[in-house]
Amino acid sequence: MVGRGDSTVDLFDGESIPLPSSKETTIQTSPVVAVVKTSPQTVLDDVKAAMNLAGYSCVLSQDFATLLKINISWQHYYPACSTTPWQLDGVIRTLVKDGYKDIIPTHNGTVVVDAKEGRVKNGHKFVEELHNLDAIHLEEQKWVPFEPKEKFLVLDKIYKQGIHIPEVLIGKNIVHLPTMKTHVFTTITGAMKNAFGGLLNFQRHWTHSVIHETLVDLLKIQKQIHPGIFSVTDGTFAGSGAGPRAMDWHAKNVILAGADQVAVDAVSASMMGFDPMSIEFIRLAHEEGLGCGDISKIDVRGENISNVDWGFQSENTFASKGQKMIYWGPLKPLENILLRSPIAPWAYLASNLYHNDYWYRFKGKKRVEKAMQTDWGQLLKTYL
Repeated sequence: MVGRGDSTVDLFDGESIPLPSSKETTIQTSPVVAVVKTSPQTVLDDVKAAMNLAGYSCVLSQDFATLLKINISWQHYYPACSTTPWQLDGVIRTLVKDGYKDIIPTHNGTVVVDAKEGRVKNGHKFVEELHNLDAIHLEEQKWVPFEPKEKFLVLDKIYKQGIHIPEVLIGKNIVHLPTMKTHVFTTITGAMKNAFGGLLNFQRHWTHSVIHETLVDLLKIQKQIHPGIFSVTDGTFAGSGAGPRAMDWHAKNVILAGADQVAVDAVSASMMGFDPMSIEFIRLAHEEGLGCGDISKIDVRGENISNVDWGFQSENTFASKGQKMIYWGPLKPLENILLRSPIAPWAYLASNLYHNDYWYRFKGKKRVEKAMQTDWGQLLKTYL
């Protein structure tokens, strides 16, 4: 990897491509995570400041195309739920100004989220067209077999017929664009989980019962296929509760950035009020040597977060309680029948009915209306 002293990056077929020696650096003792305070008036400059503070140009070589992995957790706009348009806009402006040429906004759909609708309603399409960039949707790309160079924790056991990933991801830098929010299955979601939608197909829900181990395996894949990995995490609105959708939003006015995906998530978790090493995917990734989850060993630059504790809580919805009964509870013996057979669409229907026809209609819309009255809401209107 660039920034790790390696001269090549291994690809899925065992081949390798050379990395420019000018970008090679020695291994840092402490990973750097930038935390920058921001406002609607300064956010584009603040995204740039966070990226530079975290040394992004030493990680992302201009010799490779750069994917911008956009997060759409809901086709509706909801605060803290999906990549913000100013987050995407700020990253693109920074890359373009610094000379990056081949920039590719990257989306993925799910069995319960229409990413093409979400791309419009979250302002991503406006930003992409503003910068004359052509976006891709990974479900429309060619998927190819992947052969890991490292031992997986669980993926090879779940996908016994083989693992496939989008060919377009291979040999390109990637910048993850998550938001700061809690999650019903993983406590928090951020940089590491942002790869979940990109690297796994529509059967990704098969991994929910071992979701923490899955995120670790996905980071292993990323380190094999991407010459550079970076994250810019948006905490302008942050979400607490039954994320990634049915949350309470809070205006927290921060941008996080860093190359170590484990460290970025650890800092995010700590600020939200969680012990990072108590979150299983962070701890496992740390123990596997994929990054640093120990907050005391991370070089946090910008804001002093030593006394930051937002007191966020990960909660459940009616839907997630049912899912947990299937993944880890008394319905576990029925998991294959309920979620991996022709009757699986019942679960997608149940999720859509709960989130779209009930929660968003009777609770979410009112919270969105309140958010739109803030300065961030007024900024959002300029992107829609």
